[in-house]
Amino acid sequence: MAMMRNTIGIGAASMVVLLLAGCGGGGRPATASTPPPTTPTAPPDPTPSPPGFATTPAPGLYDTPEYFATRGAVSMNALAAYEQGATGTGVTIGVIDSGIDLQSPEFENRISAASRDFGGTGRTIDDISGHGTAVAFTAAGRNNDVGTHGVAFDATLLVLRADSEGTCGGDDGCTFGERAIASSLDLAVAQGARVVNISLGGADVPGSTFLSAVQRATAAGVIIVIAAGNEGVDDPATAVNPEPFATAAASRGGNLVVISGSVGTDDQISDFSNRAGSYASQYLTALGESVRAPNHEGDPYLWSGTSFSAPQISGAIALLAQAFPNLTGAQLVQILYNSARDAGAAGIDAIYGRGVLDLTAAFDPQGSLTVAGTAVPVSATSNASLSAPMGDAAGASAGAIILDGFSRAYRMEMAHTLSRQAPSLRLTNGLRDETRRMAARFAGATVAVTIRPGMDATLIERMTLRSDDAARAQALAASVAGRLGKRTQFALAASETGATLVARLRGRADAAFLVAADPLSQTGFTSDVAGAAALRRAFGPWNVSLSAETGAVPDRDARTGRAPDAGRDRYHRLTIGLDRDIGPLALSLAASRLSESGTLLGARFSEALGAARGDSWFVDAGARLALGGGWTLVGTTRQGWTQARLADGTRDAGTLRTTGHAIDVTRAGLFHRHDLAGLRIAQPLRVARGGFDLDLPSAYAYGTASVTGWTTQRLNLAPRGREIDAELSYARPLGTGWVAGNLFYRRDPGNIAALPDDMGAAVRFSAAF
Repeated sequence: MAMMRNTIGIGAASMVVLLLAGCGGGGRPATASTPPPTTPTAPPDPTPSPPGFATTPAPGLYDTPEYFATRGAVSMNALAAYEQGATGTGVTIGVIDSGIDLQSPEFENRISAASRDFGGTGRTIDDISGHGTAVAFTAAGRNNDVGTHGVAFDATLLVLRADSEGTCGGDDGCTFGERAIASSLDLAVAQGARVVNISLGGADVPGSTFLSAVQRATAAGVIIVIAAGNEGVDDPATAVNPEPFATAAASRGGNLVVISGSVGTDDQISDFSNRAGSYASQYLTALGESVRAPNHEGDPYLWSGTSFSAPQISGAIALLAQAFPNLTGAQLVQILYNSARDAGAAGIDAIYGRGVLDLTAAFDPQGSLTVAGTAVPVSATSNASLSAPMGDAAGASAGAIILDGFSRAYRMEMAHTLSRQAPSLRLTNGLRDETRRMAARFAGATVAVTIRPGMDATLIERMTLRSDDAARAQALAASVAGRLGKRTQFALAASETGATLVARLRGRADAAFLVAADPLSQTGFTSDVAGAAALRRAFGPWNVSLSAETGAVPDRDARTGRAPDAGRDRYHRLTIGLDRDIGPLALSLAASRLSESGTLLGARFSEALGAARGDSWFVDAGARLALGGGWTLVGTTRQGWTQARLADGTRDAGTLRTTGHAIDVTRAGLFHRHDLAGLRIAQPLRVARGGFDLDLPSAYAYGTASVTGWTTQRLNLAPRGREIDAELSYARPLGTGWVAGNLFYRRDPGNIAALPDDMGAAVRFSAAF
């Protein structure tokens, strides 16, 4: 019968020499002083916590000097787990070792009544070597703001003493019979232990009694964590693989046996630790150097060896098992492997195996995410791309329960997953003028085309004409304009809005503003206008206009700002307007209907946020007053109401109220009889108030794997920022060309209050040839 052993040597009274158990066969002596280690003076920054599973978090409760003195917990980043409520409560950890100090206050009321001694006759589980007590403390020592604590400090310990009678106490440590270990494993299965820690080892291959017990335990879903061995210094050639005791168990138990190697606080493999070798896929490292824990007499010592990296992993499994009771043993292990910090060669390697234990990453969602109770996918980072009218809308609170690829429940604040479009580079776009323009008039009609050569295609694009060109040609982009009789005018255009065509038919000639756009001539969000048509007819002193416009809302590439061909949603706008001139005063009033196929005022929402789209009504009003002496005063306002509809389009989810305003003062003939100067102050279209309602899962039960509560929550889309644009414009002929200058200022660009104010100037010269 193979015998397993652990070994502890004790030196002088003021020093402790530890040959760390768990790996039979030799090890490396490590010296350390007996006083408790001091608390770190500058604790490391905790890793940001994950979204958190559906329990009440307790931030700050465990962020204590005791935690930062617990080197193993700090190494694995356990604080995130604690602050999400995971402390091991309700989870049983089996510890097969030399027993436990029954007099120690570190384990009060958490030692299972089913604990048992399988190694002798007439004994209790009271430890006489210190090894078992130190291992149990490392896994589950209490948290009491003194010294250090174990990883899963509220877990229940099933103490399974298995040392053979009379073998403990000498320099060679204890020996353990495989029958006692096998019986211990069977009892752990019967008592519902989620994980069993075996900080033992040996150079001999164990027999069928032990291996059959391993097979029974793993078949029942129990995880076994076993020490890799401490032969790295004394027998480095052998230490390229874990000890035979561990490898035989891993071969028989499959993926539910985790072999534990040791690293230091720098994530470097401990020189004494056996390496992963041929068992890299089942090998995981954790801190195993200078682990502070009491011995069987309550004296604190620093312990080093794979015996003390193993209970770090066992404790971590207990935390995960409490937090996510739906997980199987195989899933718990896989999550630890997936989330381990990579060390050594990239990926799984022969030194570190899967890497270094990392609990913060293990508590993060893994795999594809879905909204609980549905099959709807959800992103952990971005579930919506807001448009300029929504700016920096914070969304208010819209918490939902989501499930990751392991069906673990997390509480996600959906409002935090709203991304925001960067403000458009209006000056850059306005100055881009790599174009050729052609215009012709015949039979009472005007035809104009703007062509911009491209690398892959020749594009018809919006013109930016001088004011005299606009008055003479009456066209932008590719367009046709003309009359049908004395009372009716028409216009057709590509790449122009319907509002622009109507303004042209009215004969308006405005100053060329590059940045401060008239809200009546814009959609309010980034769009590519495909085409528009307008018809205007006079009825006595009144004029009635009809216009139709269609286009696409592009998906903007955040890196280039360019609109790819794929991923576009269509929009359509119909407008009816009324205008009249009363002496020097020109008045206009229009109502329009905007229908979007997959966007809401240009914003995109994922299915997780209802895939909301919008149907909008806008009322536009304008007044133009000729003041004499070349002066003109213009005021415009747009008021909008957008109905948000969710994915199936059958239910109204809320209304957004929008506004846009502009006021212009222009002067013709200021310094030259053909010049034009202007000042515009404008507020682009902005959501003044409103949002839409979502029915989101708010409670989840692991017992039934179902949502137990739904809450209607409002996603607020009114921004805090309010963009205000001010721009001065001046243009005049110069020689055979035309020179123009602009000076502008933008407050809260894109309706984002946190952005710095935008200001600049531009000077342009153009000539016909």
